[in-house]
Amino acid sequence: MSSHHSPRDIPTRTFIKFWLVMVGFLATVGLVYITRGALLLIGIAAFLAIALNPPVNLISRKLPGRSRIGATAIAYVIVVALLLAFILTVVPLIIEQMIHFLKTLPDIIENISQQSFWLNDVVARYGVEKQYQDAINSLQAQAGDAASSLGRSFITSLSSLVTAFASTLVLLVLTFLMLIEGPTWVKRVFSLYHNPERREHHHQLVKRMYRVITGFVNGQVVIAGISATSSLVVVVILSAVFGMPANIAIPIAVILFLAGLVPMFGATVGAIIAGLLLAINDVTAAAVFLVYFFIYQQIENSFISPTVQSRAVEISPLTVLVALTIGLSIFGIIGGIISIPIAGCIRVLVLDYLERHQGQPAAETTKAK
Repeated sequence: MSSHHSPRDIPTRTFIKFWLVMVGFLATVGLVYITRGALLLIGIAAFLAIALNPPVNLISRKLPGRSRIGATAIAYVIVVALLLAFILTVVPLIIEQMIHFLKTLPDIIENISQQSFWLNDVVARYGVEKQYQDAINSLQAQAGDAASSLGRSFITSLSSLVTAFASTLVLLVLTFLMLIEGPTWVKRVFSLYHNPERREHHHQLVKRMYRVITGFVNGQVVIAGISATSSLVVVVILSAVFGMPANIAIPIAVILFLAGLVPMFGATVGAIIAGLLLAINDVTAAAVFLVYFFIYQQIENSFISPTVQSRAVEISPLTVLVALTIGLSIFGIIGGIISIPIAGCIRVLVLDYLERHQGQPAAETTKAK
């Protein structure tokens, strides 16, 4: 006799399975939310490892023993040297410019108050000279206190700096280990496949996504490098014309290079920071630079960026904008950097699914004939 389930047994079993799935899903979501900081760090390390893998492979082929550990170490020495050069070159200059600006701010406020004849007329007309002078004195006092409080602010934010340094150190170690062990883990994962056809298909899929990420990174580095180099030349010229210190050119170029790594919005933010640094020394020079950068940005968006990135990601401008908006809103600047290659990888997966899904009916029709 064949065993039959009563009508009540099947709904109960389905009910239990449904709630088990729901509990598992909610537990997974909760675990991801609790560990989101660590997962974000691991994700960034994986992205950096993929981006650094081509130069590591290149260095490894040049070494006598083809040592991947040695190649990774050399690549890391270069990266750390660049980071130290950025910190030692840019940060002291920005602090120096801020202190100079805050120290001269009381004089600037006094000059504005004396030269604004229309404002003085309004103040005199409504009889608020005392309140106006008290406000000017208050602004001058606050500006003077701001310069002296920079040291105290630095001490109070020291814990945040230590935390950021520790996270950066963990990120570097994770990336280093991923670069060394990554190829071995990829081989182990593909060795688990029992179906050779499926293994080859997934292997080609991974290679396509890998090319998307590395192509995007290389292209964005080239675009940021062109922007930084041209801006360096312009700032040097402006320094000579307006009598500004020439040592401001290199930090501005570095800032624009790093900001240019964030697609679309990054270059604009970097230009604003550069304009503020120039305005501390000369407002006219800052205005000229912003006009130049606006013109350059149109050339970059119309010619340079499409030419460089056309072969890398191959996604529409609308998809780029949507991906950037989501990435920036969730993960900030890091999200802006990784959102486009992630969108490119999703595109590869969707196209592969559509190709297989559309090809399946045709195969069945052929088999039926």
